[in-house]
Amino acid sequence: MSFSLITYFVDLATTVMNAIGLPGLFAMMAISVFGFSPIPTEVILPLAGFLVVDGSFSFAWAMTAAMAGTMVGAYAGYAIGLWWRDRITGLGIGRLRIEAKHLERVDRFFALHGEAAVALFRMVPVFRSYISYPAGTARMEPVRYGVYSFLGSLPYTAAFVVAGMALRSNWVILTSFFQYLDLPLLILVVAVVVVLILQIVGVLAPGWPLRWADRTVPAAPTGGPPGEKGFPPS
Repeated sequence: MSFSLITYFVDLATTVMNAIGLPGLFAMMAISVFGFSPIPTEVILPLAGFLVVDGSFSFAWAMTAAMAGTMVGAYAGYAIGLWWRDRITGLGIGRLRIEAKHLERVDRFFALHGEAAVALFRMVPVFRSYISYPAGTARMEPVRYGVYSFLGSLPYTAAFVVAGMALRSNWVILTSFFQYLDLPLLILVVAVVVVLILQIVGVLAPGWPLRWADRTVPAAPTGGPPGEKGFPPS
């Protein structure tokens, strides 16, 4: 491809951090963890590590800015989930709608596994940005939520910053290979969109794992006495 999405993200993140410094790192991490950033955390943090080696940042300040941004983004997502809990029932398109039973399942899951889920998902790319919303919807205790978000995010953040420090200028060389990730990325996005459309129109049942929607038409009632309401005369 002549245009690489990931290379574009790298160039954009580099420009922001070179122009704004640590506040840029903080802002990009907050937006990324909130879940609405085109620049993945896995691009931002290694570049921060490279800038540590370059002398633009110290390791301590880079970690402080990255973790502060992470926690701001995490609590922003939590607040949205909490605030929208009583407003999202019934939302959706077609058959893909949020029902009260779905919220009850989320509540049960977080009551049993909330701490482990938050800590573990903070170490999983992509999912780490969206665990905040169900945690807020389930009304997970906010201090516990913050503690486990921090504990899960700290090693993940440090690992990517240190990786950037180890790669040094080789990070720039590696960006030329990122174009090979564009096709899988686009395929994933298209697949998700197709699945959502099929769930909206009722071909697939909402939820995961994927399954065909139940299209069984209820049979007409039989067995009542002839002429009774709802039953055909004999």
